[in-house]
This record gives sequence, structure tokens and C-alpha cells, in this order.
Amino acid sequence: MYPEFEDLALKLFHVDAVKFGEFMTKSGIKTPVYFDLRVIVSYPDVMELISNLLHNFAMKGLEYDHLCGVPYTALPIATLLSVQTKTPMLMRRKEAKSYGTKKMIEGHYSAGQKCLIIEDVVTSGSSVMETVKDLRKEGLKVNDAIIILDREQGGSQNLANNNVQIKSLFTMSTLIEILVRKGKISENIAFKVKQYLNDTKAPSSDNKKSNNRMLLTFEKRSELSSNPLSKQLFNIMATKKTNLCLSVDLTSSTSILNLLEKVGEHICLVKTHVDIIEDFNPDFVAQLKQLADRFNFLILEDRKFADIGNTVSLQYQKGMFKIADWADCVTSHSLPGEGVLKALSSSCNGVAKGVFLLAEMSSEGNLITPEYREASVNMAAKYPNLVMGFVCQNKDTFNNPGLIQLTPGVQLESSKDDMGQIYNTPEKVILENGADVIVVGRGIVASKSPESQALIYKEALWKCYTKRVSGKLE
Repeated sequence: MYPEFEDLALKLFHVDAVKFGEFMTKSGIKTPVYFDLRVIVSYPDVMELISNLLHNFAMKGLEYDHLCGVPYTALPIATLLSVQTKTPMLMRRKEAKSYGTKKMIEGHYSAGQKCLIIEDVVTSGSSVMETVKDLRKEGLKVNDAIIILDREQGGSQNLANNNVQIKSLFTMSTLIEILVRKGKISENIAFKVKQYLNDTKAPSSDNKKSNNRMLLTFEKRSELSSNPLSKQLFNIMATKKTNLCLSVDLTSSTSILNLLEKVGEHICLVKTHVDIIEDFNPDFVAQLKQLADRFNFLILEDRKFADIGNTVSLQYQKGMFKIADWADCVTSHSLPGEGVLKALSSSCNGVAKGVFLLAEMSSEGNLITPEYREASVNMAAKYPNLVMGFVCQNKDTFNNPGLIQLTPGVQLESSKDDMGQIYNTPEKVILENGADVIVVGRGIVASKSPESQALIYKEALWKCYTKRVSGKLE
């Protein structure tokens, strides 16, 4: 062990980047050791020592054209190394912007070039893999990562399983050994930490696949769902081999019914905007339900409730539309807060119903923020028997495989209309963005042959889904 390593270990201890005691992890597990390397940005001498050691030892013998720090803690270190080695740096966003280029990777690069990952601490390796996957999607080769500390809880093996080798300045064992030898912690503390690390391993990358909704079949996810309508929709998709939702934005009830007669066998869900139907009547509702039963699809009224609880309850049950009587599920904004879900839940009268919460929108310039999206997901978790899933564009919006991602704005070719509606391809929304049920409107409704066009969409969407669950995305 070189003196510089001992010097760094002591400095990390001195600035409270590593702490010993009793701490609670994000997952609610108690741990006797806690690392917070974010504090090093306030200590230029520590930053310099880390970058020197990574350059002189960890980077030695590696081939790379670019450097990329895992956001956010590793970014300052990556910047120092970029300047020190005169190597171009790339930056990965945690999420794409909703405007501009919408790129996940910032910087100039070419497919086939090699990128070296820089990270501070590795436990399971999941943060490193998120960055690796986004870089590989851009055609970059990523096979190495250099890190400050390996906690020895399984992360290095998980990364190796994904063809990423790591080189660390410290393992947890070597750091503990230095701090004991220098009298900073006792043998008893060292024993507790080693015992904790030995007993508490991160799940292997193989185990994570069993709970990854991107890789699970609709049949399996049906078993994991809490909402009866979600289970039913998963099973409809699996049985009919379709994840196509048709948006019937037509103003004539006769036109809607005639269209569904032609395409009903190809869809799993029909999305209505009942308030634009100029000749709405009870007979239309009765015929719509008959078609849903005959062709085995569900009815989603895209009402987008967004008022106080009492008003939402009235909008759902009363008035000329009486949505609660015929719609299997509805959409709702989470903007009013929990009251909107309380109102919808109490208005079901014991009948299984479902709600899709709007966590994101596909229109250009919409005002939904990442914080709003996260709050929507947290709110939905309190109503597992009511919320079927989310209207969203991003696979990272939620993790629960029992929930459904409903994604609008899809056409066979990417485009944008005059009102800012952005359309993505089936490959984009399913393989990259994680969509489960895909909403198509004008691409079918405005076609000269809706039946043949619905079949084309159905087959294209299902092909992407089967490719996704096979795990062969590259």
C-alpha cells in the first residue's frame, strides 16, 4: 500500500466522507457504516489526491476515448481527470430534457469509440449500469469503470456479469484495515462492519431480472398486479397478442361504433373522449359495451379529472354521461392531490374500476416536472386497488411490474403536428421508453383503411414487446 492511499483514507475519515455508528439506509436497513463522498467538493486537496490516484493507478493500462462520470457525485472527479489527461468528457443526464435535442448523452462522440466510467462508490453497481446502458445505446463501447471505493457487497460481480470490469482505489476491507491501523476506529467496529458487509449483499443482476417489468411477460405481470382491471387488461393483451389502444377521437357515435366493428379484434383498449360526441345517448353506451364484450377489450374514458374530490365524484357519476356506469377505467391528473383518488375510489360502489394517473404528457412544452412525476407515483402507491398505472413517456417513472405504462403519441414514423403533439415510433416507445399499452389515434382513425392499418400497428407493437421481454435489445 502506497503512502498516498493511507493519506487519502485518513482524509476521507477526517472530512466525514466515511462515518461509523448506526445509520438508516434509503431502503430502511440499519448499517454501521455510511459513505457520503459528496462532501469532497469542499476539499480541493482531497479532490486533487483522488484524481491523481485514479490517474496513476486505476486508469493505468486501460484504453479509452472518452470519460463519463456517473451523475452526480462523480462528475467533479471526471472533470478533473478529463483536464488532467486531456481526454474528452461526456455527460449523462439522469433524464432527457422535454425540449431541445432531448439527448441523454451530452458531448461529441462517434459510435464505436470507447468510454471509461468514473464512479465514487459501488454497492450493487446499478448506478454504473444505468450510465453504461445509455452510453451503449449511443453505440459507444463501455467495458471498464474506475471507482474510489468498492463496498464488496456484490456490485463488482454484477458489473462483470454485464461485461464491465472495475478497478477501485479501495475495497471496504483495505479501508477498514488502514483506519484500524491508524487508530481511527476500534477492532470491534471493524468486526461489526465486516460482518454487516458479509451478511448484507446486493441482489445479483440475474435476480433483478425477475422483478424487471421491461423483461416480464404480461402473463407474469398479471400475477403481480393488485388491481382487478389491470389483471384483466394484462390477460387480454396476452390472449389477443395486442397492446394497441385505439383513441377514437370522433364526434359521431355512429362513426365510433362502425370503426370499432372493423378494428375491435386488434385492440386491447379503446380510449374515448365522451364530451366531444355530438349525438351522445344511452343507446351508444349500450352498443359500446356490447362491442367491448364481443371483441374482448376494455373501455378507457380519457376524462383527465382534475378538480376537488366532491366535484370529481359528481363528474364521474352524474350528468348526462354517467361515466362510472360504463367506463372500465378513467384518466386523472394528480394535481388536485389525494382527494381526486379518494373521490374516484369511493364512487366505484364496489365495482372493480381503474385509474391511470397522468405522470407525463407527450405534448411539446408541457409543464410537468420530474418532482411532479415522482409525487404522482408516491400518491398512487396509496391506492393499489384503484390505480392501474400511469400515462407517461419514461420507463423510469415507476418500477412496480404490476402497474401499466400507457403511452400516447405513437405513429409508425416519428413526427410532430401543428399543435405540438410529438409522435414517436413503436421501437422508441416500447424498447427504449418502456411503454406497455400504446395509444394510437389519427394513425388509424384517419386512414383510408382503418382495419388494415390497425393490423399493421398491432403487429408492429407486439413485435417490439416480444423483442423486449426476450431481453435482446441490442
